[in-house]
Formats: sequence, C-alpha cells, structure tokens
Amino acid sequence: MAPPAGRIRPGRYLGFFVLIVVVLYALVFFTGGGKPTPKLGIDLQGGTRVTLTARTPDGSAPSKDSLNQARQIIERRVNGIGVSGTEVILDGNNIVITVPGAQGDQAKKLGQTAKLGIRKVLDAQQATAPPAAPPPGTAAEQSAQAIQQAKATRQDPALVTGSGDGLAPAATAQQALSAFTCSTQDPLQGNDDPNLPLLACSQDGAQKYLLGPVFLQGTEIDNAVSSPPAQGKAGWTVDLTFKSGGRSTWADFTTKNINQQAAFVLDTQVVSAPTVQNAIVDGNTQISGQFTQQQTKDLADILKYGSLPLSFTSSDATTVSATLGLASLEAGLIAGGVGLALVFVYCLFYYRLLGALTIVSLALSGVVVYGVLVLLGRWIGFTLDLAGVAGFIISIGVTADSFVVFFERLKDEIREGRTFRSAVPRGWVRARRTILASDAVMFLASAVLYAIAVGDVQGFAFTLGMSTVLDLVVVFLVTHPLVVLATRSKSLSNPKLTGLGGVQTLATQRRASRKAAAAAAKEA
Repeated sequence: MAPPAGRIRPGRYLGFFVLIVVVLYALVFFTGGGKPTPKLGIDLQGGTRVTLTARTPDGSAPSKDSLNQARQIIERRVNGIGVSGTEVILDGNNIVITVPGAQGDQAKKLGQTAKLGIRKVLDAQQATAPPAAPPPGTAAEQSAQAIQQAKATRQDPALVTGSGDGLAPAATAQQALSAFTCSTQDPLQGNDDPNLPLLACSQDGAQKYLLGPVFLQGTEIDNAVSSPPAQGKAGWTVDLTFKSGGRSTWADFTTKNINQQAAFVLDTQVVSAPTVQNAIVDGNTQISGQFTQQQTKDLADILKYGSLPLSFTSSDATTVSATLGLASLEAGLIAGGVGLALVFVYCLFYYRLLGALTIVSLALSGVVVYGVLVLLGRWIGFTLDLAGVAGFIISIGVTADSFVVFFERLKDEIREGRTFRSAVPRGWVRARRTILASDAVMFLASAVLYAIAVGDVQGFAFTLGMSTVLDLVVVFLVTHPLVVLATRSKSLSNPKLTGLGGVQTLATQRRASRKAAAAAAKEA
C-alpha cells in the first residue's frame, strides 16, 4: 500500500540520487577523453573574441541563409589559423569569433568579406600527397612568414607569360605545379592577390591548378540555384546568373575560351572548374557534371554567398590575457566561496542540524552541477564564462531559499502542536507547492532572458536556469529524505540539536494557555 501523502521511503530517493551521480560521473570519466574539466570561455582562460556585426546595403536585416553561409566561410578561415578550440557562432545579426589562448591576433582580421573570384585555368594536375603535418600551433605562430612564403611560390608573376587573353603557362610553371602539394591548412587562405596568378587546389584536394589572375569577381554573381537533372540527362546542375557588369565580362571570356576551364575560387580553394562548352552572352550559365542534389546545393550556396551580400563591421574586439582570465576565475571562486560560507554560518546558527543538512545538500548540488558542466562542454560546446559563474553564485541563494521554505513550514506545523516527526510529511506537502512555484518562476524568467538576450547575458541565464532545475532534484531526492531520516532517530530529533526547542516550547505554552482558557470557561 502506498504511504500517506508526504510520507516517503527515504532510502529509495537517496539511492536514486546516488545512481544519478554514478551515471553522471561515469560519463565524465569514461567519455570524451575522460578529462573532468569544464570548457572555459576566453574570459577565464584568456584569448580573443571578435564580434562582427552584419550590414546590408539597404539597411534591412540580413537573411538567415546569408548569415549561416558567412559563419561557415569565416569558420574555415578561423580553422586555418591552426589553433584548437576556436569557435564561430551566430548571435542575432552578429558573428562571434572566439580563439582561446594567446594566438588569436589574426581573428581580428577575419571579418573581411570572403573572396570569391573566377580565374582562367592554365594548367591542371592530379594532386600529390601532402607532406607531414606541421607541429600544432606552427601555422599560427609563423603565420606572417608562411603567408609571405606562400605568395612568393604560389603567386609568382613569372609562372605565366603574356597578358589579357594571351595568358599561358611559363616554362617553369610545369615544374612549380608538380612541386606544389595540397595542405589541409592553407596559410594563403583569404590572403591571395587577385591580380597575380595562383597555384591552388580543389576543395577535396584531388586536383591542383595553375590559375590566371581574377578576371571576374564573385560580387558580380547575381544568383545561383540548384536544379534537378534535365530530361534524358544525369546529375543535378547549378544555374548561375550574373549582374549586368559581370554578364558582359563573362560573355567576352566564354566567347574567347571555348573548351577551356574557368575556376570558381573561394579563399584560394577551387570549388568548381567547369569547361566552357559555348559562348554565353546572356549571362545565364549552367554548371553540369555528375553532381548529387546536396553537392549542387552546397555549390550554389557558395557561389551565391561566397562574396557575401553583407558587409561586416568589427563592433567589438577583446583580447583577454591568460593572467587576467585566471584572476577573474579566482575572483569568481572567492565570491562564490564567501557566499557559501555566509549561507553555511547562517544555516548552522539558525537551524543547527537542519542547517547541517542544508550544507550537505548544497555540497551534493555542487557535485551534480560540476558534472553537468563538464558534459555540456563536450556535447553542446557550452563554455563557462564569468557571466555563467555569476549565474551559479546567484543560484546558491535560490537553492538555499528552497531549504528555508521547507524548514519554516516545519516550524509552523510544530507551533500548531505537532511533533517533529509528524510535522515533516505535512510540512513537506505544503512547502513543496511553494518551492515548485518559486523555481518555476525563476526558470521561466531565465528562459525568457535567454531567448531575448545575446552574448554573455545568455550564459548567465543558461546557468541560472540549469541550477534552478538541479535545485529541484536535490531538494526532492536529498534534502527531504535526509530530514525524514533525522526524524526517525531519537538522538538526531533532539530539540536542542535540531534547533526546534524554542518552537516546541512555544507550542507547549500555547497548549497550556488553551487548556487554562478552556477550564476557566467551563467553570464560568
């Protein structure tokens, strides 16, 4: 038979909580490398954060598609820096770039609009295997030198002869192209000179090319769409249209270069190199091949948004040293420690044994919160920053408030004449409604703040909301069962130990006063 309302089997609740902790830390230690440390934001570990604000020519809000494509392009540039842990996220109409550590100076230059240009293919070969990968951090530490070396070898004017439509590979071009290898990290990415020839690779690294200077900028592309296969033909296609200026340039090129290739180059990578089949004078161009639907969609997006219909302004660029980040973390931990100490002192002074149970509950809450932070950092990339630390510090008060509501309800029950043991189930039934309502309001406020806020404020709202949910777990599975166990022990339920002696004395006096008043009324 089920126990009466408010009466529970505390062993089951505590056992379930222990199971949760065991599973949680099994995931912490046996997944994701087993390193039990949360992912820290750059304001705690040091690094660079750049916020780029998107603008459109007419001042309207940029489309979600263009922002997503811009994020992908900038993310490729950030990854080219060669530093692990970099992150590029959308924050409203902003793109936020974070580079941890002391190697993020180049992040401030990554807001340049991605460069898409069309170059003539002068020669092409199968790509050779790349050399051994450089040590971690080399590309970032020697970036300027690597870019200059790449320009000297891959954009040497001597690679081509002639000019205009008479461009041709120079005598040394074959040797230079053969010696050129395709690397996963390209120091020249986004830094090539459009007025010089270029040695470049396809995006999949299978082909390498000798290309002439850019003869048509990607900004002249008006639209690009993915189209299904025409009747009797295999493979999806990309239908491309140019603006008026680009249309005439493209018509001139295709007229003079039938059976020649034109390379669409995005940040030094060849995304497509179709062969010109015939002169295209109306600007309507079709790129065909053995493409899948997804391949043509990706290619159309690159051609459409490679040179973005947006401009970016650097609205914020912050560099935080590792020393400052460590000092900020220490300050946050000290603030949290002081807050906890004050709560502990107050609870022990005012509630005694019940205060000790509060301390145990807060400690176990901290254990759960830490494990969840580690896993969220691995699974969704959540980073703990100073705003998040502030959210956790405030949540200490939220959690302690739940204990106070419960304990004060117990006192009310005891004032009405009930014993400590009988007061707990009745007091819990009434207190939990208040606790649930209070935490629901706090969680709702955190959710609304997270939805409408941006940047650091979102981190604050996220940690505060998460702590509110975990507060309910601890109160229901730990605090309440521990208080029930205390009522079943004669020594632990001693009024002097529980701090409820004064309340029980007051209840005894009230009962005596009521009895005396009743006796006096009877005699009268």
